[in-house]
Amino acid sequence: MRVHRVVVLALDGAYPFELGIPSRIFGALLDRYEVMTCSVDGGPVLTNADFSVSVGHGPEALATADTVLLPPFDISRLSRELPPRVGEALAAVRPGTRLVSICTGAFVLAAAGLLDGRPATTHWAIADVFTSWYPQVAMDPDVLFVDDGDILTSAGAASCVDVCLHLVRRDHGTAVANHVARACVVPPWREGGQAQYVDYPVPSASANGTAATRQWALENLQRPLPLTELAEHARMSLRTFARRFNEEVGTSPGRWLIQQRVARAKHLLETTDLAVDDIAGQVGFATGTSLREHLHSAVGVSPLAYRRAFRGTASTG
Repeated sequence: MRVHRVVVLALDGAYPFELGIPSRIFGALLDRYEVMTCSVDGGPVLTNADFSVSVGHGPEALATADTVLLPPFDISRLSRELPPRVGEALAAVRPGTRLVSICTGAFVLAAAGLLDGRPATTHWAIADVFTSWYPQVAMDPDVLFVDDGDILTSAGAASCVDVCLHLVRRDHGTAVANHVARACVVPPWREGGQAQYVDYPVPSASANGTAATRQWALENLQRPLPLTELAEHARMSLRTFARRFNEEVGTSPGRWLIQQRVARAKHLLETTDLAVDDIAGQVGFATGTSLREHLHSAVGVSPLAYRRAFRGTASTG
């Protein structure tokens, strides 16, 4: 198996936590990934902490990358224009290389014109600045990360774990990603989006009443689960349930249910030989056609293509 090279471009003001995550996640699979860290000049990189870090490579490493990852840097260093040395470094990246940004790293991609006309995200606290500087980018501040094929952007801090695990899952399937998550003692995926972390008044503990209903819904995904039934299970009015659900999860109950059904369907496509219609029934989609539509909307491929990509075998669908 060919080893996939991930090159991390460390910029001055880097956050040490996120700077080390790619090595921690991808480094758990040394037979599949190689992680290299570089700077724009091969010299030490100032962090936003009270120390600097030495890196082993200069910008020439970017020309060898299969994936280039841009960790975040301190917001005091944000610039609407691309710094010349950063632009020169990025010019070494080969066409078709997968690009990934974390938090403020999205500003670098946007300044380079690489996000024009594309969806993207960054930390919710600086999303307004991003939008004012780069209105040509479809900013979504509510999600943990955006996968737009060859370019992925993610929010702050722990979302670096989320997007790196997502890449492992995309490259090698759920079982491998789950193995890495267990080794790193982190969840394989997190529910909801950034809205659950936004700094606004949080309902009191006694009012947070949708967690048990979410768990119940996951145990009954094969059922239709209309909003009225979910609200009744939570012992709330429809309006109160919808509002509290969005406050706690960061999305609507209907959208969340679709996400969970698609996620369960993806797992079954990867781990079983069940026909698409059977999988649809198990995850609560009325028909195989409905599953196909939702899966295509989520990942851009048919169930058969998804199964082939993640299992490497032909099967019914």
